[in-house]
Amino acid sequence: MYSLVRPLLFSLDAETAHELTLGLLKTIQKRPFVLKLIKSIYRPGQWNDPVEVAGLRFPNRVGLAAGLDKNALVPDVWAALGFGFAELGTVTPLPQPGNPRPRLFRLPQDKALINRMGFNNRGADVAAERLRQRRSRDMILGANVGKNKDTPPQRAAQDYGRGVRALADVADYFTVNVSSPNTPGLRSLQQRDALVDILKTVLETLQELGMPKPVFVKLAPDLSDTAVDEVTDVCMELGCAGLVATNTTLDRSGLRTPADLLARIGEGGLSGAPLHARSTAIVERIRHRADRRLAIIASGGILTPRHAIDKIRAGADLVQLYTGLIYQGPALIAAVKKALRDAA
Repeated sequence: MYSLVRPLLFSLDAETAHELTLGLLKTIQKRPFVLKLIKSIYRPGQWNDPVEVAGLRFPNRVGLAAGLDKNALVPDVWAALGFGFAELGTVTPLPQPGNPRPRLFRLPQDKALINRMGFNNRGADVAAERLRQRRSRDMILGANVGKNKDTPPQRAAQDYGRGVRALADVADYFTVNVSSPNTPGLRSLQQRDALVDILKTVLETLQELGMPKPVFVKLAPDLSDTAVDEVTDVCMELGCAGLVATNTTLDRSGLRTPADLLARIGEGGLSGAPLHARSTAIVERIRHRADRRLAIIASGGILTPRHAIDKIRAGADLVQLYTGLIYQGPALIAAVKKALRDAA
């Protein structure tokens, strides 16, 4: 089915196609009989293989990565398609428009995307209210939180605390996003002192609310191995649940896309197939250093079931899809679930 739709979507600007797709899914979510039809096609329970990670029981190991549904528009659709979990956001405390358009680009020769969205979202309160209205409780829900662009780094922890406070009653786990390349200065928050301040604030906020939830940190793939080790150590020291490996990369080496086209596209984070090897290596490094003390969600470059198997064998507990859905369509979800179950 997706093979018939994809040429139309790819004829449009990437962000326009994204908005059109989300608009259609929003319409589906409002119509129970259409949502039921989607479930009959994709059979969300098929190939489920429940697993407990970070104290949560996931219906299966395959999730939606943050970035696709920034405003928590269609959580019930993600469950109907068969995801075991969905990570929504990145959400900031206050609404913000993000960076100027165009800001999302396809690289078909590389099965990749470049984005410089800039945390465009309607704010944590709007996302929380939408999530309170969701019908399905068939999957785990994660909230990916970030800071507003105008918040100076020295006050970043307050933004993360505010985001968590707004979403604490609707999210099953939180991911602290300090690794997007599209908010100036954000990646500096991966340094030890800044990260400790943020994570202590997030963990203390949840404790104050009486709603302790697993907290993950999303890493940049461009960190040095030493920096990966340091973030891993901080997470273990503070009692975080785990790490999400990884966010998008600034690296452009080895791409098939012509250099002149890349120059016209300009800045942004690269996702998709070229990210697979580095993100898998980081998963393996974290697992070696943390043993079983941290959970790992692998995100980055999963375009095929084989890629997902690679992540699990490197040490990941769960995997996430985003760019693979753009190129392969929602049938990839069931294909990955089946492959992981068969490989177990």
